Amino acid sequence: MELITAYIQQGLSFIIPLIILLGLLIFVHELGHFLVAKFYGVRVEVFSLGFGKKLFKYKKGDTEYCLSLIPFGGYVKMFGDEPTSEVSAEDKKFAFNHKPVGQRIAIVLAGPLMNFFFAIVLFAAISVIGEETILPMVGDVAKNTPAYSAGFRSGDKIVQINSQPVQTWENVQTLVEANSDKELTFKIERFANNEQLEIKATPKLSPNKNILSNQEYVGEVEGLSFASSASTIGITSEQAPAYKAGLRTGDQIIEVNGVKTQRFKEVIAAINSSATDVVSLKIRPQDEKATAYTIELTKQLPAEDFLAANGIERSDLYVSKVVDGSAASKAGLKSGDRIISIKGSELSSWQEVVGLVQSYQEGQTALPVVINRNGQTVNLEITPEITTQTLATGKEKQVYALGVVTAMMLAPPFTFVERTTNPFSAIKNGVQKSIYWTQATVMSFVRLIQNKVSAKSIGGPIMIGQLASKTFAIGISPFLKIMAIISINLFVLNLLPVPILDGGHLVFYTIEAIKGAPLSMRKMEIAQQVGLFLLMGLMIFALINDVSRLFQ
Repeated sequence: MELITAYIQQGLSFIIPLIILLGLLIFVHELGHFLVAKFYGVRVEVFSLGFGKKLFKYKKGDTEYCLSLIPFGGYVKMFGDEPTSEVSAEDKKFAFNHKPVGQRIAIVLAGPLMNFFFAIVLFAAISVIGEETILPMVGDVAKNTPAYSAGFRSGDKIVQINSQPVQTWENVQTLVEANSDKELTFKIERFANNEQLEIKATPKLSPNKNILSNQEYVGEVEGLSFASSASTIGITSEQAPAYKAGLRTGDQIIEVNGVKTQRFKEVIAAINSSATDVVSLKIRPQDEKATAYTIELTKQLPAEDFLAANGIERSDLYVSKVVDGSAASKAGLKSGDRIISIKGSELSSWQEVVGLVQSYQEGQTALPVVINRNGQTVNLEITPEITTQTLATGKEKQVYALGVVTAMMLAPPFTFVERTTNPFSAIKNGVQKSIYWTQATVMSFVRLIQNKVSAKSIGGPIMIGQLASKTFAIGISPFLKIMAIISINLFVLNLLPVPILDGGHLVFYTIEAIKGAPLSMRKMEIAQQVGLFLLMGLMIFALINDVSRLFQ
């Protein structure tokens, strides 16, 4: 019985957000067609949310309002909208097809435009409600990067760039990307002592990591990001005091002397600020089933020396798992090993491991790898093997890999709730966000055509339901945001010049406006059949992708 109840609850948590999201978006779209049709005096016979069998209907005036069985769409049935419809002379003024072509274009265009305007309203509402936004706090800065050389350190807060105040990481990213090869002056507050400093750095023109941007190259200060290592630890050997106290590689320090810690740099700061001779560490074990516990260690040294003396360090270069049959497994690499160097290059981050391995070329000799295993230095030779990697774009890429999983974890970024009480600022933000997501949606189609984004990324009702369910559980702002993004997607999708979609009808009416006469019935019928075939094919393909993702 409990299992059945759990399945029912899970089903409802999926269906209810999906119905709310799709119901509102469909209603808004069809309302656009309905209102403009009524404005121009067209008789609307049916206003339906959904297709197929009518579950509920109510008639008022000339219009029957109904809810139909299949919820993935809707329609507005207008009097005289069929080219073959016979309309009496006195009823022609109410018939869609007897309206001037400009009015018909306005009626068809109104649906997609309502989705765009609805997105503006949603984004404006999010601005008022408040949205969790990343603070301009610098994450971990690797020592061999331009950001480190410029003077950035982990935990720095960027408050100003070239005399322009910044409040979010998005502000920082926008200014850096727009100023390639130009020296920027960053005013920062240092994490360790709140000292204010000025740092000069010149963003270099680099490939844009945002695949949905229309800019191929943007400015970048390599090594400057908000990503920080979590307070996950590596244990140097079984003889270390920390190991004897019960700590293991992959465990996480979540408190130091009662001070909560999520990032490794916070562990160091908390230990350094401790005025006692005993450091109390609360540990969350890697094993999720185990309960958190507390240990006490005597403090006699500064934080980094204290941790090292007890055999504790960052987990970045520790191996959490070795894939069976992989190159690493064949070479003898084991879980718990710490990678010290590859090809003689001493390592400071996991990104360096990935870079060195992926730069391997077929025919080269095996990579000399030095590791620390339980306090002992071990030399291995590993020949990377080709593996298939799925990118964020859904594309698959062949890369060289060792076949290991790092013990490193990333901490959540520093965030704050950004909101405005100014209605004009909210509307302005709504317009800007809607334009941004429209450009991103258009670019997603371009990238699909260019084969830079995999067709496997196309989603259907199941994917929309999953997004709706997850964001609904998180909060109102994330739910409204995904609704706004999907509304923009509907705006763009419906304007595609595909017969049966609004964009296809707009093409027909534009041709009619130019020629002075509509297309022949035969041509329109063929176009509609092709459009229906394409749309059904896309829906089936999206559904197959949805089902495939469920089983991955």
